[in-house]
Amino acid sequence: MSVRLPNEAERALYREVVAQGGMVLLREAMEQDPDAALGLIELGLLLHHDYGQMLTAAHPRAFGERVSAELRSAASGMLRAAEHAASRLEDLVQAYDAAPRRGRPSRPLRLVAGQQIAHHIARIESEMREETLAAQPGGARPVGVMQQTRARSLGFLATGIELRTLYQPGALADPPTVDYAATLTAAGERFRVLDEPFQRMVIFDRRAAVVSAAADDRQAMIIEDPAVLATLVDRFERDWSRAERIDWQAAAGRPRPTGVPAELTELLAAGLTQKAIASRLGLSPRTVAGHIARLREFYDAETLFQLGWQLRGASGRPAAPPGEQPPVRTAEKEGGL
Repeated sequence: MSVRLPNEAERALYREVVAQGGMVLLREAMEQDPDAALGLIELGLLLHHDYGQMLTAAHPRAFGERVSAELRSAASGMLRAAEHAASRLEDLVQAYDAAPRRGRPSRPLRLVAGQQIAHHIARIESEMREETLAAQPGGARPVGVMQQTRARSLGFLATGIELRTLYQPGALADPPTVDYAATLTAAGERFRVLDEPFQRMVIFDRRAAVVSAAADDRQAMIIEDPAVLATLVDRFERDWSRAERIDWQAAAGRPRPTGVPAELTELLAAGLTQKAIASRLGLSPRTVAGHIARLREFYDAETLFQLGWQLRGASGRPAAPPGEQPPVRTAEKEGGL
């Protein structure tokens, strides 16, 4: 619901009418500022008497109470709609769950090719709620592909889904990839670089994985077997722990903020728990957890205790200014790639 409050011109005219005793000729108000006069009449802050050419100033408290009541009513309606939104889609949920599994793996391991790969990824992404772990070896990807991936990833991050991606060193030599990583890092995704060979794969919510099964990536294995998935997750976490953090903002020539609201950082440094911070700032626990994960990555802290200690510092001050990042590897420092 959109509620309009008086603008500055309307406020100025209203104050002048009140200063003149709360009554003014319609003609005079229109001569002074016709737009403001008509706006105040529309809002009900100036009352136009049908039997005369006078305008009377209405008490703004009544206007405020009316607006507040409208907003409360709209908010209550939205809350009721939110409570029933999921149930109103139940017939569609049942239709989706009961539909023949065309395009959905009927076996825990299935080889697919061509357009079926994109179909499966889209289907799995639509059911994703927690995280994506991606291993992307090789060099640059087509710019069009990166633009589409950027838009999807920003949408996932906005809903609190955690994204982690592994690259190989060749990514640092490709400006579009560096720009892509810098943009997504600022939004909350985490990227690392591993100077070792690894297989291309994406793991969704640790429930399904798409693993490249051909050198040209035109075939892929769709995996939903829990035992195989556990092995793939372990492999990713092992590679992630050995991979190197990169200052993507610096590599792209950008400022280097943490991407975390300053008030959240201050509350964390003050010793508040994740639950207390979420309650204080009106954020979901998942959103707060994502911010804390970014701070741990930023400060290279293994535990929440270490992070809090670094934020406070031994002298009671943050270990590093909020807009500055600890130095990490760049191609120039290492003499090139």
